[in-house]
Amino acid sequence: MFGRNRRRARDRATLPGGGTMNRLIPNAITVGALCAGLSGIRFAMDGRWEWAATAIVVAAILDGLDGRMARLLNGTSKFGAELDSLSDFVAFGVAPALVMYMWVLNAWGAVGWMLCLAYAVCMALRLARFNTMLSDPNPPKWQGYFFVGVPAPAGAALALLPLMMHFQAGPGWFDKAAIGGLTMVVVAFLMVSRIPTFSAKKVHIPRGWMVPSLVGVGVVFAGLFNAPWATLVILGLIYLGSIPVSVMMQARMRAAEPAPEPTAGHITVTVEPTAPAPRHGESA
Repeated sequence: MFGRNRRRARDRATLPGGGTMNRLIPNAITVGALCAGLSGIRFAMDGRWEWAATAIVVAAILDGLDGRMARLLNGTSKFGAELDSLSDFVAFGVAPALVMYMWVLNAWGAVGWMLCLAYAVCMALRLARFNTMLSDPNPPKWQGYFFVGVPAPAGAALALLPLMMHFQAGPGWFDKAAIGGLTMVVVAFLMVSRIPTFSAKKVHIPRGWMVPSLVGVGVVFAGLFNAPWATLVILGLIYLGSIPVSVMMQARMRAAEPAPEPTAGHITVTVEPTAPAPRHGESA
């Protein structure tokens, strides 16, 4: 009887073709992020700049949810990881580049288009490097606390900073091709660089800081509902200010990590390990 009930529950949770609901939900969130990024392009074509930026921000939020949902439901898969990378390239590589080009960089003609191409190419290189780093069987301990370069969602948000500042300050301040072009170049460099940036995957909040942290989250949400563009600009500037701190912290962790000691008198045989499957939704 119990075995029959378990089989019925398993059949209800299994989709035709062998997929499970646990795998469908994270992939559906990833597809939602992809659609949000593409919708940002459509809004930009209509000149609806606030909606275009909002769509890409929504894509970043969904991108942060799909991986956590996959790990929560034990629904990680190689298919999901590949889909997530493709979604990231479109939503955070192609969409911001086109939005910025249609907003101000088209004033520079071919030069503006080249800057957008450079940004998109650097995003693709950043994602490819991230996927290859997942195959390292013995990563250093400090690597779990940092990204190598700026991750894809943060890069998209930083690329759109001039547009968000324009929403807050009004015309005549940040709607210049020079500001947009410089931003695209700097963000493209940060994405492909080896500069460490903080990762929230292993952030540990002490018990005494739990209530202040919740208060801070509440303040951020209140700001997003009441002054969304000012809040996003402040968060972006705080993130940029955290990069020097992350560089110093990573240097300390690398210096404190003991170097492996070679074993004298023994012959070491290296066996090529089997690369683990990429994890679905890992922010790149």
